[in-house]
Amino acid sequence: MRRIVTALIMLQVMSSLYIWTPSLGASPENSARAAVLMEAETGRVLYEKNPHEKLPMASTTKIMTAILAIENTHPSDLVKISPQASGIEGSSLYLAAGEELTMEQLLYGLMLRSGNDAATAIAEHIAGSEEDFARMMNGKARDIGAMNTNFMNPHGLHHDQHYTTAYDLALISAYAMKNSTFREIVSTKYHRIPWQDQPWDRVLMNKNALLWDYEGANGIKTGYTKAARRCLASAALRDGMQLVAVVLNCQPWFEDSAAILDYGFREYQMTPLFSREERVGTIPVKNGFTKEVELVIKDDISLPLTEQEQQDLSITLNHPEYLRAPVAANTRVGTIDLTLGDNFTISKDIFTASDVRENSFPSNLRNIIRQWMNNSWDSLFPSP
Repeated sequence: MRRIVTALIMLQVMSSLYIWTPSLGASPENSARAAVLMEAETGRVLYEKNPHEKLPMASTTKIMTAILAIENTHPSDLVKISPQASGIEGSSLYLAAGEELTMEQLLYGLMLRSGNDAATAIAEHIAGSEEDFARMMNGKARDIGAMNTNFMNPHGLHHDQHYTTAYDLALISAYAMKNSTFREIVSTKYHRIPWQDQPWDRVLMNKNALLWDYEGANGIKTGYTKAARRCLASAALRDGMQLVAVVLNCQPWFEDSAAILDYGFREYQMTPLFSREERVGTIPVKNGFTKEVELVIKDDISLPLTEQEQQDLSITLNHPEYLRAPVAANTRVGTIDLTLGDNFTISKDIFTASDVRENSFPSNLRNIIRQWMNNSWDSLFPSP
């Protein structure tokens, strides 16, 4: 059955010659080589600068390392530190060969102190080697949609074939921020973990200064190498809108990230459009006891919109011209598409709200026979 557009709701009457252009304030000034601002839930890009240029990303690599650790291990898993992990160069927790920590403790060391030794230990524990873990990282990146990213290690030490883009890193960061364990770790300012053979604990302080200085800041990760320069994936939550900002090769990384986040919160607001189980339309039903069935969505739908975009948003229902009875409730029959001009569309599935029984001669005859047989059986064998 052909799929056709059966409903088009325009929230503003536009002439056929109207070209959609957002009415926005001045874009945030920044010195980043590449930058992206993304709303985490929908993945909508709110600001971009060289978003698809491949660049090194230093320790922001560890966002992916943490994702794989959280998804493939238990927080209480014990990890024994190898000589290779203990001897890795760069930022360190000063893990000793043979020392044992839980995966949770290593994750805090990974994301707050940016321990390269913690990253290596995690990779070896999960995959056996950095090389095999890098293959897992790349597979996960493709699953998320980061198609222009290539990982060669779990920590971000420089390698010519280790790179990402601002857009890809924003996608990875937005994915990570949907995980409650990840959010808890990267929003933590201080944490203590054991230090074997020492009379004191390791005291970890998060290197992300925005956690102290920026309203709503709740993550994510700093990074620096001589080749990558300063890199930062940051995040902030205000009024129900979770933003993720990425800057690559950016000297004033905290200041420029704050300016980009400010732009997002100033120009956009998370706008509720539909609620879970809300009726969004109907579709005709042939040979049914009712002539149509209502359509519902299964998720709340909100979008980051400017005031002008709230007027220009178009909403389209895409589904077959009709259904044929019988129809079962909760049957997926199409999508609801929310579109802004030519540059952004989000689609959600739509479902039938109720059953529709068949109303045809064969079905009615079957029902009559079935009812007669039930009545006959009851008369021959009445209940005691």
